Amino acid sequence: MAWAAEKNVFAEGLSEEAIELLSMREAVFDRWEASARGEIEGAAELLAPALTDNLPSLYDNLAEAISPGIARQTATENTTAAQSHGSERARLTRFGPDEVLREYQLFRDAIRDVAHERGARWSAETWASIGRSIEIAARESLREFAATHEALRRRVAATLSHDMRAPLSVIATGLQLIALTNDLGAAKVFAEKIKHQTERLDEMIGELLDALTAMRQESRPLALSRFDMLDLASEVADEFKKEGSGALAVSGEVVEGHWCAPAMRRALENLVANAINHGAPGGEVAIAVKQERGRVSVSVHNFGPAIPVDRRERIFGYLARDVGLGVAGWGIGLPSAQNVAEAHGGSVLVDSSDEAGTTFTIDAPVDCRPFVKGAVPPLLR
Repeated sequence: MAWAAEKNVFAEGLSEEAIELLSMREAVFDRWEASARGEIEGAAELLAPALTDNLPSLYDNLAEAISPGIARQTATENTTAAQSHGSERARLTRFGPDEVLREYQLFRDAIRDVAHERGARWSAETWASIGRSIEIAARESLREFAATHEALRRRVAATLSHDMRAPLSVIATGLQLIALTNDLGAAKVFAEKIKHQTERLDEMIGELLDALTAMRQESRPLALSRFDMLDLASEVADEFKKEGSGALAVSGEVVEGHWCAPAMRRALENLVANAINHGAPGGEVAIAVKQERGRVSVSVHNFGPAIPVDRRERIFGYLARDVGLGVAGWGIGLPSAQNVAEAHGGSVLVDSSDEAGTTFTIDAPVDCRPFVKGAVPPLLR
């Protein structure tokens, strides 16, 4: 859950309807999960953390959106939660656009059914606000779903196109040598090399065609081990404190799970460095660790100017930095953190507003082993 949402759940400003919405949270997700597994193709095979994804964050934002005393107008305002949901569905499931849309429809229905069973008497305005937020979230998820598929296709296509240059170079060189030699034996050797390289090219072209018509993804190798994420967060904070990087606070609960410690450390270091560089001078950076429904969230929060909406859309792109801000950096830290989260079967969310500050949250399964391909097993002790 994003820091802003976590604060406001217990702060003044929530309406009575919002408090009631939060009180039936677990019942709604139990109902939604059962419906999704029964009605959506491919959902039954997903483990609970992967199916739930970051929808709890959207749910908490709904409570803020239906509270007149809180600035958030819709559940998707100032956050990338819906986009992250669409991206994860594209990367980690066999869902198509219809399945993603059906998820949100079932999400809306679960809220309605549980509310009616509990005798909730919400205003027409509240129901309209909930429906509007879920519709917007569905649109944002579908856009990101399509964009992620296209980006992965381009990445694979670009890699294969680059790799094709090597066998082409061997073929070109072999043909030149055949043209220059009168030695039949040497010509046969060159011809055999050309034959081998054309077979390689044929395989690459097949992969390229697959990439243009289907989804393929290569996961980075991770060395998985069991550790406590709160301990890791505390260690990272201590290192920054030693460097005199300002005030850092760590809070949350012990969350033991299976992740790649070096990768998660790098991701968290990048988020903390980003928070220090872009936060209010001398302001505190807060790290919070929590778990819910089989997923861990590690949030890094700072106060400072909100990230502009137009930049929020591209903030995870490599080299996507604003040179006019006077902040050093190559624009690699955030996409690197995102890659680590995605490699663990998760994602990175950003929630940013002038009132609440900016929070980046790594959201991933507590046990990522079922979601990581080609993981390096830990050394036996």
